Amino acid sequence: MKKTLIILFAFTIQFVNSQELALVKKDSKIGYLSKDGNFKIEPQYKSARSFSEGLAAVENNGKWGFIDAKGAWVIPADFKNVKDFNSGIAVVQKDKDWVYINTKGEVQNAPVSDKLFDFENGVAFIRQNGKVGLINSKMTVVLEPKYDQIKSFENGFARVENNKKWGIINTSGKEMIEPAYEEIGNYFKNTSWARKDKTFGIVSSGSFIPVDGAEKIWDFDTQDLTYAKKNGKIGFIDLKGNWVITPIYDKVKAFSKSLAPVCVGSKWGYINPKAEFVIEPTYSDAEVFSADGLAPVKEKNWGFINQTGKLVIPTQYNITANGFVIALFVKQDKGFIDGLARVKNEGKWGFLKPDGTVLGNQWFENAELFSQSKERISTAEIAAEKPKAEMKTTEKSETKTTKKPVAKKKK
Repeated sequence: MKKTLIILFAFTIQFVNSQELALVKKDSKIGYLSKDGNFKIEPQYKSARSFSEGLAAVENNGKWGFIDAKGAWVIPADFKNVKDFNSGIAVVQKDKDWVYINTKGEVQNAPVSDKLFDFENGVAFIRQNGKVGLINSKMTVVLEPKYDQIKSFENGFARVENNKKWGIINTSGKEMIEPAYEEIGNYFKNTSWARKDKTFGIVSSGSFIPVDGAEKIWDFDTQDLTYAKKNGKIGFIDLKGNWVITPIYDKVKAFSKSLAPVCVGSKWGYINPKAEFVIEPTYSDAEVFSADGLAPVKEKNWGFINQTGKLVIPTQYNITANGFVIALFVKQDKGFIDGLARVKNEGKWGFLKPDGTVLGNQWFENAELFSQSKERISTAEIAAEKPKAEMKTTEKSETKTTKKPVAKKKK
């Protein structure tokens, strides 16, 4: 019985000490804010990055290392440059070489690669003789280099190219869709859009289904509908390639909460899956609804509406990231995420609550999105999602190497 109680206690402590922190800049110093509006780590750093997998990269006297959520140094500042942790591995510049380290700061012996690539979804690319494969976080080859290109993994799947033909693989290197298409989209519910010769269609269960008249198809997002263009106008198709909403719109964005922003002329509104306007086109721009049930809409500036179209936060904010922010902002980042929205007002950045009040009643010179951190009281690691960015093998964060598994020059 005592043994069971001890195990449960340790398990509870691990999760109590997990939290999200946001990097913010105040009085020209960087610190980390918790979701209660208080500083978990007071502003004190000249250069720092957001937390990733419980660690944040911080610069000290011209060198970089990693701190935990208490601000304690976990990996000493001994590196010329570093990147974020993903899958328990980070790329760092040690002296003149770039190498992989684990969360203890130990250098990892990686297979030979022309470049070092960031880990993502548990794997990283290796390149040999112009071909690309995969290794896992144990530095084991899981896919011998065989493709000309592999793009960034998304939800465990990536687009691959050989001889100018595209397909889909998973993180073990298994081909979900063989490279047979001139273009291909993301992999969603065992389905992808693709272009075969000049025809756009849907690939499902190994079969290509042409979509009538489609000139372009966009990636599926969170619902079983995506948008496509026909005769210069945009509508929506389902996972079987059927037109379910007639292409009559000038611009559209993805469905979320069964509502999609659509543009008619120069004004944006929201339709439901029956193509009925739930919110009439009255805004100069609009974004998708977040899981919190609020969506950013723009008049002269940005505010937020609920699913009935009621303006619950006035249109007085900016929601676009500036040059300081390292994170890659995509459409789902421009709004409420887990109860907070990052906004700019009168030159300062802060976080709004759904009732329109400002977190901690504080505004900052700069701010980044909240990211996962934890107080490191155990060896367990908690993975956190990073902003995704599509890339070619030469576009993903990578580092040039010699024939040894280290790198000479950062790209």
